[in-house]
Amino acid sequence: MHTTHLCRLATVLAATTLLGIGSLAPARAATFPPLNDPATTETHPGKFVWAELHTADSAAATKFYTGVFGWTAVALDQQGVTYIVFSSGNHPVAGLRPRAPSAAKRAARWINYIAVADLASALSIVTKAGGVVRAPARNFPQIGSEAIITDSEGSPVGLLQSNSGDSADVEPVPGTWNWFHLSVKNPPAAAEFYRQVFSYEVGPDARPGKKDELLLSSGAFNRAGVSFLPDREGAKPGWLGVIRVANLDETLARVPALGGEVVVVPHDAAFGSRFALIADPTGGTVGLVEYVNNANPANRP
Repeated sequence: MHTTHLCRLATVLAATTLLGIGSLAPARAATFPPLNDPATTETHPGKFVWAELHTADSAAATKFYTGVFGWTAVALDQQGVTYIVFSSGNHPVAGLRPRAPSAAKRAARWINYIAVADLASALSIVTKAGGVVRAPARNFPQIGSEAIITDSEGSPVGLLQSNSGDSADVEPVPGTWNWFHLSVKNPPAAAEFYRQVFSYEVGPDARPGKKDELLLSSGAFNRAGVSFLPDREGAKPGWLGVIRVANLDETLARVPALGGEVVVVPHDAAFGSRFALIADPTGGTVGLVEYVNNANPANRP
């Protein structure tokens, strides 16, 4: 099995119109492009292929993510609702789905999507495995079929069956998703849920000090980690996406001025990398990682 702990993110929603940082043109008709153009014949079940922020304040969130990461944004009209696609350079990396204003008191939440080869088959297992189907399967002709579920501890996650195949596994670059991690009360039980629904291989994390953590793997790649929920007041089970940045200190310096908060200050992480945790002005949280020394697996002997 390939031993790198990094998640390879697919190139998704390519060929969108890019705008100036922090600005949005009027929403245009929602015609989402395919995940891959031209289509591929590759399939990588278990790979995280998209991430979507659900927030009641699209303007604040858009200003934050474009300002902190240098992402660009394009607005699409989806039956009267403005859906936003974020891109890093010409590489789309995430979407923003607005919540109703009545949900303004609820913290924003990122929902990450996992590739599946057969959406109907995966959904048929969810309830038996202890989860709940929250948003049933919907088909988007250019993209494929998607659904949202909650796992055995109530954490939401998306499923996506692409109509245009899956992109090749590639090393994440700065500005894209680097890793995904699930914190839960019962890691073995949660990992078993994901094994049943997504056919992951489950194994221990062999890194020093990680003996209680588990890895979810597919296609010879480690896709995500599972660990115990932090022992602090208010901690809730959930997924955390981690974005790779070129310079952690410079990225964090932009956070306060844009209304965000540094929740966990920078500290050393696996293989010499550095990690921090931030929250956007609407409550959505993401991890940040910088490769230092020999942290990048591509440079290791």
